[in-house]
Amino acid sequence: MHQRTIFFISDGTGITAETFGRAIMKQFDITTRAVRMPFIDTEDKAHQAVRQINHVADIEGKRPIVFTTLVSPEIMQVVQDHCKAKLLDMFGTFVQPLEEELGEKSLHRVGRFSDISESKEYFDRIEAINFSLAHDDGQTNHDLAGADVILVGVSRSGKTPTSLYLAMQFGLKVANYPLIPEDFERQQLPPALVPHRKKIFGLTIQPERLSQIRNERRPDSRYASLANCRMEVSEAEAMMRRAGIQWLSTTHKSIEEIATVILQDIKPEASSY
Repeated sequence: MHQRTIFFISDGTGITAETFGRAIMKQFDITTRAVRMPFIDTEDKAHQAVRQINHVADIEGKRPIVFTTLVSPEIMQVVQDHCKAKLLDMFGTFVQPLEEELGEKSLHRVGRFSDISESKEYFDRIEAINFSLAHDDGQTNHDLAGADVILVGVSRSGKTPTSLYLAMQFGLKVANYPLIPEDFERQQLPPALVPHRKKIFGLTIQPERLSQIRNERRPDSRYASLANCRMEVSEAEAMMRRAGIQWLSTTHKSIEEIATVILQDIKPEASSY
């Protein structure tokens, strides 16, 4: 049973409010139920949102917690005046002090994604996502010279989610290649990757955790056996050491932590987005 309901209200997608709110709530050892309420861009929608929040407050007997990135003062006023919740206004907390510091008013733009969708950075990010999908799991060797990062590691070590995260969040073109038994027999990286070694970053994982993950996909298979996982991880790490490739273990790291380490090490030019 959850201890508190958390609402994320925004006039846009609500992703910013939810990302910030979840990060804050991780500092507290309580169970929560999360509800995202996007595109609250009229006073009528604000009143509907308030009714839903107040209904939860009445049923649970506890004030919900509301993280909001509402820009419109009129819509925000509806929430402030009628909502029976602990309200955390990100706009008021950060933007207003910045207006005072910078000596000018913010643009007060509602739904900033309407502006971003026309920008070069947006199209670059879409292109990066398409590149990363096309180069997932060693599907193609085409245009590896255009990659910002090439991830290598045994199957199920976290290459695909890390690739997509780097593409979506930073606009990086990421290829990823699984290291397979044929590579271990040659004791060399896949030939197509050798010319691009400076772009390569390795991912590894504890064999016990790898076996657990693989068993969820292929139970009781040789692929998922602990002995095979130990062999693959050992061979992959030895190969990366011989090739002089930087690598890290994903066993106890989040995608965000993995991506940060990669960015710090590779430092591709495209990481400014």
